[in-house]
Amino acid sequence: MKKLAWILLLPLMVCLNVVTTTAYAEAQVKEVCHDRVGKDGKPVTGKDGKVVQDCKKIKVHKKLEGTEVPVKK
Repeated sequence: MKKLAWILLLPLMVCLNVVTTTAYAEAQVKEVCHDRVGKDGKPVTGKDGKVVQDCKKIKVHKKLEGTEVPVKK
């Protein structure tokens, strides 16, 4: 009897997992670079004469559309 219950519940749990995860948008990774600035406020240059940059990878989330929340009176 327990095997029959697991056989019936397992596909149901998988279907519910697919339905709930499709509502969320995944974040995309984007690299953002800024010029490095010294203490005197001027850009720092490397040995080759180019401006040194500080780069970071950030996550950009897609905004999901929805309905507005009604205002309480």
